Amino acid sequence: MTMQSLATIFVSFLKIGMFTFGGGYAMLPLIERELITKRKWIEQKEFLDLLTLAQSVPGPIAVNSATFVGIRIAGFPGALIATLGCILPSLIVVTILAHVYYKYKGAKALDTVLACLRPVVVALIAAAGLNILRHVLFGDSALALSSIDWIGAVLFAGAFFALRKFKTNPILTMALCGAGGLIAGLIFRITP
Repeated sequence: MTMQSLATIFVSFLKIGMFTFGGGYAMLPLIERELITKRKWIEQKEFLDLLTLAQSVPGPIAVNSATFVGIRIAGFPGALIATLGCILPSLIVVTILAHVYYKYKGAKALDTVLACLRPVVVALIAAAGLNILRHVLFGDSALALSSIDWIGAVLFAGAFFALRKFKTNPILTMALCGAGGLIAGLIFRITP
């Protein structure tokens, strides 16, 4: 891996880190656009697999995603560079904002700005969630009833219901869905 390639990875994740507000889930549309559409470093399916792994391990999803993608693109140096690029803007901005927040806490202007950012963050997270759901249910196929991945649809509905209704542990829910998906895949998708 050349220094220029590592610099490109760093700048890509620096941009992602700089222009993401609202946490790791809000970062997903930017990661998709930068890495899949613009750079073509990974495919959509591979991104979803990496995202699943990033969600499954401890730590912030944005940092985990950057680390996994960095490893995929350029090995261990790529992971370090991507992670550094991803966290550096937040580290700087949060340090400055913490100082400003504690200095001007309770100021009407600050409260107004924060209130205006909340709906944008919700919209970013919803857009990323709907895009991921579309890929889980339909893959790269057209949005048609005949192309639905019914195993994915049932697992999504079951997980959503369990998480909302019974407030199940997310890790347990993921483990059960993983096991259920494996079993269903073995039963319904293996051809003799």
